[in-house]
Amino acid sequence: MLDTAATPPPGLAVRCTRVLLSPWSRLSLLVLLLAAAGTGVLLFEPQRLLSDGWPAQLTGAAAVGVFAVAYGMCTVAFVPRPLLNLAAGALFGAQAGLAAAVAGTVLGAGVSFGLGRLLGQDALRPLLRGRWLKAADGQLSRHGFRSMLAARLFPGVPFAAANYCAAVSRMGLLPFLLATAIGSVPNTAAYVIAGARADTPTSPVFLLAMGFIAVSALGGAAVAWRKRHRLRGGL
Repeated sequence: MLDTAATPPPGLAVRCTRVLLSPWSRLSLLVLLLAAAGTGVLLFEPQRLLSDGWPAQLTGAAAVGVFAVAYGMCTVAFVPRPLLNLAAGALFGAQAGLAAAVAGTVLGAGVSFGLGRLLGQDALRPLLRGRWLKAADGQLSRHGFRSMLAARLFPGVPFAAANYCAAVSRMGLLPFLLATAIGSVPNTAAYVIAGARADTPTSPVFLLAMGFIAVSALGGAAVAWRKRHRLRGGL
């Protein structure tokens, strides 16, 4: 004879499943994942690569590939990209370092976008009530590629913030990745070259790279200053 008393009613299992898959439960999971990633960065200190160097057993294309994956995961965990770009240049030189950094940038952006879209969008979209939030959402939803391209070309918008804002909006994944890949190249190249030439800080190449970084930062500030009125107007 079956013990029906030990079997939970079907309705309870359905309710538990709905709670676990609810938007706020998924958002809580996202917050936990990001907190765990940030804690992992604090414990393992990936920035030590700049002082300790790359493991000797990893060389050539394999080393570049592993670094690109590690770069992507570090960006998900909020490690600043300039630091990673400098490390890429210092470890692999300008050409291989740029390839690894751009690949890692796209990978990290894609992972962040996927996490935000899967775990955070449903809970956060109803909260987009402020004029600035609605305006930013409208820009990304209607003009996703060019808006994200501008955000990547001109520093000022934090990398992680741009990723999750795009994920919460209705922007498509392919335009997001394409804009990230294209828009990240100039500044990434400047930091990678600076890292590759850090041992000769008075060389023309190093000075040009640092000058480009400074000019792009000023350009980003100017663009943000001009765009503020459009965001306030909800355009």
